[in-house]
Amino acid sequence: MPGRKPLEHVFTFCGAGDRGCPDLFLDHDADEARRVVLVDDHGARIQMSLTQLHALVSDVKDGALDRLFPAEVS
Repeated sequence: MPGRKPLEHVFTFCGAGDRGCPDLFLDHDADEARRVVLVDDHGARIQMSLTQLHALVSDVKDGALDRLFPAEVS
């Protein structure tokens, strides 16, 4: 689309091993509900609002996903 700004890269999430690294972008041209873009190493995209990202990060910080990982990983 002409005149469209490129995605702004925010962060790359790299873990251990030979797995790919998901990237987090901001799409300033997208509507508010789809401004945050998470792209996995296969090119699949998840789009959400900044409000949704904030809630997700808060939940993770509060331990919502801790049960998924062995104690020695955390």
